[in-house]
Amino acid sequence: MNERWIAGRMGRIEASGIRKAFEMARAMKDPINLSIGMPNFDADDSVKEAAYEAIASGRNQYSLSQGVPELREAIRRSWVEPYGHADRDVMVTSGTAGALLLAMIAVVNPGDEVIVFDPYFVMYGNQIAMAGGETVLIDTYPDFRIDVARVAAAMTPRTKAVIVNSPNNPSGVVASAEELKALALLCRERGVLLISDEVYRAFCFDAAFHSPAEWNEDVLVVDGFSKSYGMTGWRLGFAHGPSRLIQEMIKIQQFTFVCAPTPLQHAVARAMADGTVDLGDQVEAYRRKRDLVVAALGGLYELPRPEGAFYAFPAAPWGTASEFAAEAVRRELLIIPGNVFSRRDTHFRVSYAVADDVLKRGLDVLRDLAERRA
Repeated sequence: MNERWIAGRMGRIEASGIRKAFEMARAMKDPINLSIGMPNFDADDSVKEAAYEAIASGRNQYSLSQGVPELREAIRRSWVEPYGHADRDVMVTSGTAGALLLAMIAVVNPGDEVIVFDPYFVMYGNQIAMAGGETVLIDTYPDFRIDVARVAAAMTPRTKAVIVNSPNNPSGVVASAEELKALALLCRERGVLLISDEVYRAFCFDAAFHSPAEWNEDVLVVDGFSKSYGMTGWRLGFAHGPSRLIQEMIKIQQFTFVCAPTPLQHAVARAMADGTVDLGDQVEAYRRKRDLVVAALGGLYELPRPEGAFYAFPAAPWGTASEFAAEAVRRELLIIPGNVFSRRDTHFRVSYAVADDVLKRGLDVLRDLAERRA
C-alpha cells in the first residue's frame, strides 16, 4: 500500500486503549472484566417493544437530520426548557460521540486550542486532532477537582473551547455546583465556548446533578441515552445549545451521519412520553457497588471517592499503572491503565458496571495485588 494515501492527521490519532482491552477479553477463557465502560443492565422491555413496533410500522427511512420531532420535543421538555434560555435549540445525534465530533468540526479551526481536564475521556483529544485543533491539558491530580484559576491561566487568544465531563470518566468524581458555576462564568467572561459532556448525569450518588448551563446560556450540552437507558449499541445521543451552533452541527450531520437511527428515535420518544423507564433501581445498584469498591480498596489504595458514573480511578500501589495492569491480566483481571486517559501512568480505571460476583472476584484480586507488594 502507498503510504501517501494516508492523511498526515492520522499520525495524531491514537488507537483506543479501551478497545484493546475488549480484544483481550475475547481471547481470555474466564476474564474478570472490570474494563468495560457500559451499563450491565439491558434496555427496558417497553423501549424494545416500541422499537419493534416502529420497525414493523415502516418507520425505517431517513429522519430529519436534526431528529424526529417527537424525540426532540421530549428532550426539550425534559432537559432544555428547565433552563429558561431564550435561544437554545436541540438535535438528536448518533451517540454522544457523534455530538462531540459535530461540535469539534463546527467550532475548531486548525491551530485553535481546546482545554481538557486530565484525566479525560479518550475521545476528546482525538476528535480535537481530527478538527485540526490542539489539546491543552489541565492537571486535576490528586483529587480530580476543577481549579478554575488554572483554567484561566491556561487560556490564550487561541482558546476556542473548554470540555468538562461530570460525572467524570474515568474518575467517577462529580464537579460541585461551585466549581461548575465558576467555570461557566469564566468561559462567558472570556468568550470561550464551554462544552459539557453530561452522558452520566443520571448516575449521581451523593448530591444533585448540576450543569454549567445553569449559569451560562451559551454552554453546549452533549448527552445521550446509551448509559442511562442501557442501549450503547443504539447510538442515540443529543445536543442542546445556542441555536446558531446547533444549526451548524445539523448542517454537518447532513453530510456525515445523515441522521440517528429512525426507528430507535421513535422508540425512545415513546418511552419518554409514557414515562415507562425508571432508573431508580439501577442508580441504587451502582451506588451499592460503588460502596463495595470503596470499602474493599480504600485502605490499600489512594482512591478519590467516586460520586457518580460507574468508575473508580485508584492509584497503582506499586510500579506504573501499565505494569500493574499487566500483572492484573496475568491473574485474569482486566483493568485499564491510566495512560489511556491521562499523560500520567499512575492510576487505573475500574468499571463496577458488572454483576456483583464478578466485582467481588475482581476486588479480591486487587486486594491481593496490593497486599503482596506492601
